Amino acid sequence: MGKVSRKLRTSILIGFAGALVMAVPTAAPAGEMGAKEAYSIIRGGIMYDKWYAVAGSEKLRGTHKAWPKSNTKKKGSTTHRCKSCHGWDYAGKDGAYAKGSYKTGIVGIRKYDGAELSKIIAVLSDDTHGLGGNLSKDEMTDLAMFVSKGQVDMSKYIDYATKAPKGDAVRGGAIYATVCAKCHGKEGRKPKDMKIFGKQMGNPWEVMHKILTGHPNEEMPSLRMFGAQAAADTMAYMTSLPKE
Repeated sequence: MGKVSRKLRTSILIGFAGALVMAVPTAAPAGEMGAKEAYSIIRGGIMYDKWYAVAGSEKLRGTHKAWPKSNTKKKGSTTHRCKSCHGWDYAGKDGAYAKGSYKTGIVGIRKYDGAELSKIIAVLSDDTHGLGGNLSKDEMTDLAMFVSKGQVDMSKYIDYATKAPKGDAVRGGAIYATVCAKCHGKEGRKPKDMKIFGKQMGNPWEVMHKILTGHPNEEMPSLRMFGAQAAADTMAYMTSLPKE
């Protein structure tokens, strides 16, 4: 009986490790970067989510001057977030925000993928964005780094019509069990003040951004080194988690 148990345990471990190895690409997007560059991209991605939380600014009052009057569903500090205008998928009016409560008609940032940092910083500092007086030089650089080198073409990993991740749930389950479950629990119900994972999959673009980047003012790690496909695999598994 002891020998059978050891063989069974070995088989499980080998299969589990194999699934995880298959989920990690041989050349992860950040794999060739140094620590400084990777840190800058991740910090910039969190700032794209909520820059004023990272910069230590007080909660902004009033609606952003560039927020279109055609959208009356959103107001206040949320209109100052980069993602509110340009979308979690970075595609703006041509992506997930083509409809819904965040519909603004504003273009995305995809055309700046790979652009020079100085060009991006100039846009961030213009009269429309007005971030020059709110962010330090390093913060502006980090945000520009994300825009230039941190974007992902989410149409490759998410079906926009069904919102279904284009991933392998088996491999995603291995990643979730080894990386995510310790903090979020086996069923994705933790922490208590967060919407459970099953419900969060209603907005897969936000989930992918945060898997790859992390969450403002939280200890959640970035899984960017695993690659975007591994994020999609993890999300495919997350769709099976309880929604209530």
